Amino acid sequence: MRREAKGYRLLETSGVPVKAWTLGVSCDPAAERQLANAASLPIVFRWIAAMPDVHVGIGATVGAVIPTVEAIIPAAVGVDIGCGMAASLTSLTANDLPSSLAPLRAAIETAVPHGRTDSGGRNDRGAWHDPPARIGEAWRALEPGWRAILDARPELDRGNHPARHLGTLGTGNHFIEVCLDEADRVWLLLHSGSRGVGNRIGTDYIEIAREEMRVHQRNLPDRDLAWLTEGTESFDDYAAAVSWAQEYARTNRELMLVAIEEALASVPSLPPFATRVLAVSCHHNYVRRERHYGREVWITRKGAVRAGKGELGIVPGSMGARSFIVRGLGNPESFESCSHGAGRLLSRTEARRRFTLADHAEATAGVECRKDEAVLDETPAAYKPIDAVMNAQKDLVEVLHTLKQVVCVKG
Repeated sequence: MRREAKGYRLLETSGVPVKAWTLGVSCDPAAERQLANAASLPIVFRWIAAMPDVHVGIGATVGAVIPTVEAIIPAAVGVDIGCGMAASLTSLTANDLPSSLAPLRAAIETAVPHGRTDSGGRNDRGAWHDPPARIGEAWRALEPGWRAILDARPELDRGNHPARHLGTLGTGNHFIEVCLDEADRVWLLLHSGSRGVGNRIGTDYIEIAREEMRVHQRNLPDRDLAWLTEGTESFDDYAAAVSWAQEYARTNRELMLVAIEEALASVPSLPPFATRVLAVSCHHNYVRRERHYGREVWITRKGAVRAGKGELGIVPGSMGARSFIVRGLGNPESFESCSHGAGRLLSRTEARRRFTLADHAEATAGVECRKDEAVLDETPAAYKPIDAVMNAQKDLVEVLHTLKQVVCVKG
């Protein structure tokens, strides 16, 4: 049963309700069923908040804010632990940019390894062969935490070493953009996460949670909703690992942002400029302990941004669509959260089936970006209309700046 209340839809379930900020935005019935499954768990506190970009995920729904008592659901955090955004306002304006933006894109692609690559330079799409010294310095700060994680879970010592992915973008919906705001000021925008190491941590602990649920013979509506119980060894190990991966992801974005700033400074046609006139950084796939309604709970934001009163956040659109720098309104009913983007409207497979390269070129007209088959699943029409998403969360955030990309780098 659904009914409208304030700025959201109230979905009644067999467990706690779901408050869905989806007025005026499409919401897949399959996503609502996923939300209802999560809402039936005995560990969920008060209700689940669904953001306007909500869509089907693996186990837990993307665009969901899930508060839990003395437990964490690893699949709700997901495998790109700490994925999020970073933004930097520069002193450049549109008038400072060259008539051809291809050199800017080329400089960024050379400076930041992207695609299926690492900082060791084993990919020809922009990977460096001698990583900057700051990569090593950043890893030395992260290394003790990684060693502690391996002490608890030696099986995680596989695949690419985490140091090799520091300062790299990755694939999928990760991107780097040069944008103009409403005053024609130049911003740098970045979306990425914890790369391979976050995937390893997430995947392993999702399976550990499933196994523990099997041992305790608990009935679950979806095996991916298995949780780890606070006070157990596996919970403690996971909490430490996920906290480290979130810091790794934040460090990764900072390293890339520095590389992008240096890359643009090397473009001869650009004048000298300042960076970080305003800087914003936020996770949107993560878990942390917070206090809500008088109780300490674990808040998992799977595709959602913290929007406490006065806190700055970033809500990106898609290739060709606008993005927003926002300020949180601290709405307690959303557990002080907002959407993390536009949210997928179509699966990657369906987007590739439905759209042509001509469609994609038209949708990204005026943007210096890839317009080839490999990025067709990221075309703007594969996502919900960002303006409708922003309108649906007017009581969660206020817009400070509206950004339109002129350069977009995809993995």
